[in-house]
Amino acid sequence: MKIEILPDADAVAKAAAKAIATEARAAVAERGRFVMAVSGGKTPWQMLRALANEEVPWAGVHIVQVDERVAPVGDPDRNLTHLRESLLSHAPLPESQIYAMPVNENDLEAAANSYARTLEKIAGAPPVLDLVHLGLGADGHTASLIPGDAVLEITDRDVAITGIYQKRRRMTLTYPLLQRARKILWVATGAEKVEMLTRLCAGDVSIPAGRLRRDQDLLLADKPAGARLLDQ
Repeated sequence: MKIEILPDADAVAKAAAKAIATEARAAVAERGRFVMAVSGGKTPWQMLRALANEEVPWAGVHIVQVDERVAPVGDPDRNLTHLRESLLSHAPLPESQIYAMPVNENDLEAAANSYARTLEKIAGAPPVLDLVHLGLGADGHTASLIPGDAVLEITDRDVAITGIYQKRRRMTLTYPLLQRARKILWVATGAEKVEMLTRLCAGDVSIPAGRLRRDQDLLLADKPAGARLLDQ
């Protein structure tokens, strides 16, 4: 894992945008498209707005969701709401190339299977994502791979439904799909992340984030989140 500690969240967002743009250009040049999975969060929305200022081959970019809360369309709890606001308003990305998780279906398990088939159509069978952007929760979760949830043990599906977490069920990409990604970009900001970020970097498999491979990872953190790493 390559680790960069930057002064603040704004610097992290801009560095992440540059990293994504670099990966996008390389993927489109080599394979004709760039498929990226995006997580939610305040800094990621800054990252996506900054991405609009980078040199990106937008016609070949396809955006999928890492996870999504089961909530109505347009609800502020929905990652999709902020994803569209942050990207579509600032970059010439065709709206048809953002693939929303179908969390408003009555049968959520069937909806998860449907999203897995969508991923196969755009990223191969089994799907291989070019880049996955992940955040880190203060409880060690990433995506919606939540401590104690049965979703952590899934090995035969790429998309699954969680139990209730912070008042919402969620749809999430699972370990098998995340482990196949060509690159993982971790973004962590804020002092509340310091303990789990330290454990992630130490390869602590007792937290959900720590169970992911780290060989093709880039971790970008601000000084408050990376304080202990700076001391090492």
